[in-house]
Amino acid sequence: MTTTDPSTESDLAIAPGSVVVVRDEEWLVRETEQTADGLLVHVQGLTELVRDTRACFYQSLDDIRPLDPRAARVVADDSPRYRRSRVWLDSMFRRTPLPLADPTLTVSTRALADPLAYQRTAVRKVLDPSNIRPRVLLADAVGLGKTLEIGMILSELVRRGRGERILIVSPRHVLEQMQREMWARFALPFVRLDSAGIQQVRQKLPATRNPFTYYKRVIVSIDTLKSDRYVAGLQQQRWDAVVIDESHNLANSLTLNNRLARILARNSEALILASATPHNGRKDSFAELIRLLDPAAVPAGGDLPRDAVERLVVRRHRHSPEVAGVVGNDWAERLPPNNILIPASPAEDAVAHELADRWLFPGPGGSPYSGARGSLFPWTLAKAMLSSPAALAETIQQRLQRLDDSADAEAERHALKNLGKLTADAVREPSAKYLRLVQHLRQIGVGRGSATRAVVFAERIATLKDLQKRLPKDLGLTDDAVRIMHGGLPDDQQQDLMESFKQAGSEIRVLVTGDVASEGVNLHVQCHELVHYDIPWSLIRIEQRNGRIDRYGQRESPRITALVLEPSHERFRGDLRVLARLMDKEHEAHTALGDVASLMGEYSVSAEEDAIRDVLAGEGSLDEVVRPVEDVIDGDDLASWFADFDFEGAPDAAVTGGDSEDDRGTGLYREEIDYLDDALRAGPFDPTGPAAAGGVQWTMDRDFGVAQLVPPPDLVQRLEVLPQTYLAERRVTEKLTLATTLTRGKDRLTAASADRDGSGWPDAHFLAPLHPVLDWAADRALATLGRNQVFAVRGTVQNPTVLLLGTLTNRRGQVVATGWLSVEFPDAGTPSFGLVTTHPSAAEALRDLGLAHERSNPGPVADATGLQQFIGPAVDLARSTMSGTLDAAAVRVAQVVEERSKRLARWEFEADALIQRSAVKQQRTGVRQEQELVAAMAPDRQLVRPLVVVVPDEEGRL
Repeated sequence: MTTTDPSTESDLAIAPGSVVVVRDEEWLVRETEQTADGLLVHVQGLTELVRDTRACFYQSLDDIRPLDPRAARVVADDSPRYRRSRVWLDSMFRRTPLPLADPTLTVSTRALADPLAYQRTAVRKVLDPSNIRPRVLLADAVGLGKTLEIGMILSELVRRGRGERILIVSPRHVLEQMQREMWARFALPFVRLDSAGIQQVRQKLPATRNPFTYYKRVIVSIDTLKSDRYVAGLQQQRWDAVVIDESHNLANSLTLNNRLARILARNSEALILASATPHNGRKDSFAELIRLLDPAAVPAGGDLPRDAVERLVVRRHRHSPEVAGVVGNDWAERLPPNNILIPASPAEDAVAHELADRWLFPGPGGSPYSGARGSLFPWTLAKAMLSSPAALAETIQQRLQRLDDSADAEAERHALKNLGKLTADAVREPSAKYLRLVQHLRQIGVGRGSATRAVVFAERIATLKDLQKRLPKDLGLTDDAVRIMHGGLPDDQQQDLMESFKQAGSEIRVLVTGDVASEGVNLHVQCHELVHYDIPWSLIRIEQRNGRIDRYGQRESPRITALVLEPSHERFRGDLRVLARLMDKEHEAHTALGDVASLMGEYSVSAEEDAIRDVLAGEGSLDEVVRPVEDVIDGDDLASWFADFDFEGAPDAAVTGGDSEDDRGTGLYREEIDYLDDALRAGPFDPTGPAAAGGVQWTMDRDFGVAQLVPPPDLVQRLEVLPQTYLAERRVTEKLTLATTLTRGKDRLTAASADRDGSGWPDAHFLAPLHPVLDWAADRALATLGRNQVFAVRGTVQNPTVLLLGTLTNRRGQVVATGWLSVEFPDAGTPSFGLVTTHPSAAEALRDLGLAHERSNPGPVADATGLQQFIGPAVDLARSTMSGTLDAAAVRVAQVVEERSKRLARWEFEADALIQRSAVKQQRTGVRQEQELVAAMAPDRQLVRPLVVVVPDEEGRL
């Protein structure tokens, strides 16, 4: 969808939260947008026939009639303690998006998490009013909780009406982890389109139907999404927000990953990239990531500007002052590296000598390798041997199968068979390294009847299989207690293994895994012991592995153990000690920089492995290849930028004394459960009754912090995107159990990790502010009033007073500013004269009118229809006053739009001289799309609507 020319736009006076009549039914406006076919209005049904139905109407095709606020009819609220009007007012507030530029953190700080100051800082940076579009690269180091930051950002975007359609792209083995975090902590339900999920979608939809138009919030793997079969559909699909995890895989402009990222960046308003390794040392490559966030941030054909990086990137690590000062005991300090040198067994030593003398350091005749690039394969053999004799045997066999009948190949075949015989002896005998692993695991407490767990990393699948086969017997464990994971397993099996290992009730005590588990997977919940059975020849890979247990939430000091085989061959042994020094280098960089990739400057696992292989081959020293930390800090490359930049963003309100997270609420209800209970009881039926009587079997235990209800069909529909296994195991659609306090929510989430049935999903779901049950209750409450009606209630006013809400929207229908006004009429006989008061917030407006607290209701306000005379004048006076109030907001927004427009125009001017370059042409397309978006963000129309009429209360407050 594309934005039209402003001259063609509709003057229809609606905004999110407005009520319109279409096809003789009432609808709540959720979003509006200008398209090539005119104004498109996204709505949700309010009246009985269409209640909870989502629909879209084009103004050009349907008669869309907004209710005239001046004609609103006044009805008295006769409910106990004015329950109906209180619920209706709070529901209207919930359904009215916060202004785009409102920097206050609201819903994200009340989710099921411990929002730390540095995480709030990242969210505030995204919400900065100077940003036309919320875009950021979350480049925090491994373990700081980027997933929580993502959830917080998305929550705030949803509250501002910028998160109706969200796409999260992540590695396939963490799809369920991401889905569960979004739901369990932030109450954001996403459908997971892994291999099983896609199959289910195909069964539901016609083959030609784009699944991304069916679901509004989706989590999918990048490997799935980059397929050609989805490109056409994605190019036509607009998203409010896109999240791409592990985004360092996007930088190469020639890859399918980058193609996918460019499509998504163009078709999304908000874009969140996340990566602990955000750059590869090349400014031109990193500039590609920055262009995804802001097409005009990098001058056409120019250098990467530092200020653009600081504006768009957040980067901290474990020992950054902002982080170290708040993580406390929730992130225990890592112990120094535990490097264990292990003398090789006689059989292993024989293999090592044969490898060293015949293959690695053969002298003038060279190695027997007959293929091209003869210096590489011998070290492939060495790397396999350092993993395990089983891995070396497999490597030898694979090479033998590829040899031809040439004389050179025959010589190599002879040498390989000789090495293979020695390796077979080593396979039959207990490996010294394996025996030391068993000893170490026993020493740390792994064994029958013990809860201690360990993660054992190895590169080769043959090694993993060998460990899985031997460890159960030697540790006195069952076969199910030692599990294997590698990239060859289907994605659903990988996810199941990851989830099981996190469960306290899981049988798994040792997880032997390849490096598929080294990125994005959280293994720290039940484990603080990690073993490198073989040491990667890459600092990046070492850091990625270590980060699985060394991360926020780890309360035990993580111990990293590396097993280093030490043969008697003098030269080979000396070279292998280099690997132990790599562990020390990684630990030093982890503490000082939070970034190990900058030490070698290769920014690629394979490139680092090549460099370390050269060191092992005697073609350089480790100190030449791995820079000291001080050199990184003092350099002038991209690594030094990251070491020196201020990436922290806006200061946190908790530190500066700014607004708290409660400032944007109504103040009518202290807790979400109070609102939900009132909303259920405000209806015409007893909520505690059965479905047949209109109830939901509602029960609530305030002291225990738990509530339950039987979800009706319209609520079940909102939950069906969650995993069917979760819905079935927890019987969510039969009885929804809610944890109504933060303490109870954390308790049930912790208990889920100890669940014996293997489910990591909590049995009682935390009632976060964005929970679907609250949305459902709000929609029900808004439908209780008749067409274009407002309540009359009593309050602490001297004269009849009308409370109104004014909104300023942009051409995209998004709320730019809001104003809360009350109009007092001191002379009932002269309704044309009113005194207007502007209130800073909804809470203060309700407090000033005496509505913030429960009041007794002695009965319906007398002659409510007589109050009708004040509605029209109140709307007129409010509009007049709002013009000045909202004009000031419009000026502020216009200034941001103008500044952004100037920057885009400057980019265009600089690009004119480079128009023949294809890369610049592609960048120009993105810039011009940005210009269209900027034009659409300009303030466009004002809307004022009455909310409630308040008369003097002669009975008084309870």
